[in-house]
Amino acid sequence: MRPASASTVSISSMLQSCVQSRSLPRSRSTMLILVVSFYAMSLYNVTIEDRVVMDGRDGAMKRLLITAGRVFTPITVLRVGSVLVEDGRIERVFDTPAASWAGADTIINAEGLLVAPGFVDLQINGGFGYDFTQAPESIPEVAARLPRFGVTAFLPTIISAPLETYKRALDAITAPAGGARPLGLHFEGPFLNPERAGAHDRQFLLLPDARIVQQWASLERVRMVTLAPELPGALELIERLRRAGVTAALGHSQATYAEAKAAFDAGARFVTHLFNAMRPLHHREPGLAGAALEDPRVRVSLIADGVHLHPAAVRMVWNLKPPKLIALVTDAMAAAGDAPSTGRYGEIVVDREAGTARLPDGTLAGSILTMDQALRNLIQMTECSPSEALQCVSTTPAAVIGWGGRKGWLRRGYDADIVLLTPELQVVGTIIAGELVYWAGEPERLRR
Repeated sequence: MRPASASTVSISSMLQSCVQSRSLPRSRSTMLILVVSFYAMSLYNVTIEDRVVMDGRDGAMKRLLITAGRVFTPITVLRVGSVLVEDGRIERVFDTPAASWAGADTIINAEGLLVAPGFVDLQINGGFGYDFTQAPESIPEVAARLPRFGVTAFLPTIISAPLETYKRALDAITAPAGGARPLGLHFEGPFLNPERAGAHDRQFLLLPDARIVQQWASLERVRMVTLAPELPGALELIERLRRAGVTAALGHSQATYAEAKAAFDAGARFVTHLFNAMRPLHHREPGLAGAALEDPRVRVSLIADGVHLHPAAVRMVWNLKPPKLIALVTDAMAAAGDAPSTGRYGEIVVDREAGTARLPDGTLAGSILTMDQALRNLIQMTECSPSEALQCVSTTPAAVIGWGGRKGWLRRGYDADIVLLTPELQVVGTIIAGELVYWAGEPERLRR
């Protein structure tokens, strides 16, 4: 397929007149022109309204063209393809290079690069020296810096804390201009099992309480809640979250196999950082991990940093779950993206060379992983294809939180959240809502 040239829009005023008056022209010749035009537009998958706007009369539409790249939708791969973006949405994905497009404000030559949906991180506690739980007001600061790692959308994650912290987070969640978009909050706690608290402060852990949930602004800004399903009242709370459109995730749990299955039946469909902070998988008591791996309804998240999970554990999950049921997360803490190789962040000791963030007793306290590195790690650990791995950082996480109809794909009508990568999967450029917000490529690739 080839993009329409400027000549194909020369009859837009005639079409606009017909659309507005809801009438057909009297002249046979004019009618013939319209019929032929309709046919031509059908070949290009363009509607009358699209073509009328494309004549530039409104003067407001922004167009960006990415051309000659290896396009991952991510399931379909176009060896040499192009993506047209208009007003923040994907207008076309086609399998030929396009040297230009009439009225394009920016053209990116993606020859030799991979073009894929932007990354969605469902669990990030902070970064660049900021901690969301300690300072929810820092969410915009971190959001502004995430695009350099390919992240276009994320869930700021608040761990178990005083209840006032959750209210502050609800007030603080905003999207900075040019930064990754917070799609809602992930409350990892306070309804967790003290036996599997991990780095969470046990004094802030509570039993599931619908009254507390009711205080969370009727859940409008909450997108995910991680809780332990074996706690009293957990199943009722899972059902309440499901009815409110909030993803109920299971984690920090001592649940048995039977308790986990009951939670899935109640509406839980996601497991937070599989294997970590939960009952170990055992041949006589599979626990939450075994129940999640067996159930085709359930998606799981993995921290693929080589520390939280042994590569063999990642490979086991990969062999049991398809990409559409696996979401990579960073679980990143304040040291992620920061410069010093080692240092202390409160009680947490960070060793960047070892890739760890630990409490003084050795307990893991989040990670210093970035999403682009998680992507590369998954491919290295499992020998999966880039197409499969890209689903785990875009399509699947978007679907987990109900955004699968707008994000995670390169499809017409979807949000134009796009990442450009080298063949080695290093981030070259990041586009959010049709705006190029990060660029580390050669200047000559850009035409404005």
